[in-house]
Amino acid sequence: MDAVNARASWEEHARQLREEVLRLKAERGAVLVAHNYQRDEIQEIADLVGDSLALARFCAASPSRLIVFCGVHFMAESAKVMSPEKTVLLPEIDAGCPMADMVDEVALRAWKAEHPGVAVVAYINSSAAVKAESDVICTSSNALAVVRALGAPEILFLPDCNLGAYVARQMPEIKVHLWPGFCITHHRVRPEDLAAARKAHPDALLLAHPETQPDIWEQADFVGSTKQIIDYAAKSPAKKFLIGTEMGVMWKLRKDSPDKTFYLLAPGMVCPNMKKITMRSVRDALAETKYDIQVPADVAAGARRALERMLAVQA
Repeated sequence: MDAVNARASWEEHARQLREEVLRLKAERGAVLVAHNYQRDEIQEIADLVGDSLALARFCAASPSRLIVFCGVHFMAESAKVMSPEKTVLLPEIDAGCPMADMVDEVALRAWKAEHPGVAVVAYINSSAAVKAESDVICTSSNALAVVRALGAPEILFLPDCNLGAYVARQMPEIKVHLWPGFCITHHRVRPEDLAAARKAHPDALLLAHPETQPDIWEQADFVGSTKQIIDYAAKSPAKKFLIGTEMGVMWKLRKDSPDKTFYLLAPGMVCPNMKKITMRSVRDALAETKYDIQVPADVAAGARRALERMLAVQA
């Protein structure tokens, strides 16, 4: 009975915390956005759940002056860059991105000096300072369209070598120089993980994120961003899928396609940084206006140019 009572008490506390968040959100006129990798309970209360491109567009278009960004630091920075007049809160200030940390603006300037005149395409998983040194930004959902629109015969692509390799494979007419960065969650998946998953679920389609290594995505039935994976699964007549991306996407996959079965491609596909934000930290962010993301004006100006060039491709 003690265990039953303890669970009931925990569920009541969770309910009250959720209600407090919704009340504060309404009182402050805030919008709350969540990346597809966030905890289930965060996705459930968000005004929008999506991938980097969808969230960037939504925040730029929202009339709200207060944005609570449930994601990681570079995402909140991008929202601030696109809406400098708005307050952008990141509920956990140390929710970062190891891939974004694999390059900084100093290293990028040195790389550019080695390849003078070559256009720089930066994956959105990068700091505002790196974006400011780049010609255009891309996401995993629009990388091919962005590079195609750029019309350059040669590019520097950073920081994700796996997404960059995917672009290079699809567009062999372009010379692509790759920065040696990667997502630690996606990069750790190995061919033996895929072999084991295929053996366990031989009738399941593999939907893989291009942040996985080439020996994974080149065997996939579909390669795309989190949103593209979700949309593909919803439209496909297939009933079983191996999901080659972070586990947070399972919430929306199951919500949008409750009649289908989804299996993670490999154990350990969890981004610790994406899981740092909790309902309590969202409540504290709204109650205490923390953590307020700031980007220096000169950095923001350069990053905004690169981001706007990306958004124009989708217009």
